[in-house]
Amino acid sequence: MVARAPVFTAPELALSDSAWAEMREDELGELVDGVLAEEEVPDWVHESAVVWLIRVLAAWAAPRGGFVAGSELKYLLRPGLGRKPDVSVVLPGQRPPPRRGPVRRAPDIAVEVVSPSPRDAHRDRIEKLREYAAFGVRWYWLLDPTMRTLEVYELGSDRRYAWATGAGADTGSLEAVPGCEGLSLDLDALWAELDRLGDEEPEETEAPEESG
Repeated sequence: MVARAPVFTAPELALSDSAWAEMREDELGELVDGVLAEEEVPDWVHESAVVWLIRVLAAWAAPRGGFVAGSELKYLLRPGLGRKPDVSVVLPGQRPPPRRGPVRRAPDIAVEVVSPSPRDAHRDRIEKLREYAAFGVRWYWLLDPTMRTLEVYELGSDRRYAWATGAGADTGSLEAVPGCEGLSLDLDALWAELDRLGDEEPEETEAPEESG
């Protein structure tokens, strides 16, 4: 049996928008329908992919005047709904993000790194896709390290996402990234970074009781 990333299960705790926004970083959970919702505790695959994306995106965006943030940034999409994208980007030329507090303005790009569990994949591919569209996020990226795919969706005038471009395991790079002129994503470099990780550790088992 392989080891799985632990999952944080939040209590059924009703929270106001401001109470959720003021929670410390070590208090996990997103806000869904006014209740603190469970949030997966990321593993090395997830975090390595997030760090790689932040590094590459920041190297492209910062010199051009853009902004890149990681997974602890809180967005209040609407009353009672708060999400924390794995990566978010404000593109060059757009209004700078606020210095502090929860963000009520949509980023230009929201990225979610898909985890292997069906529940988390459903949340990223269905729930958040719908929520980010309603919030007005122009570009939604889904990076799936297990399938080794990157999907890019663009928000249409009907407030629905349409597939814009993507790359699979057989694609070495994404040379033309919609909305990001001059950005190239060397996905082979990302997969190589993930391949450097060790094997999954076996789950701990209880030692057998000594007889006698």
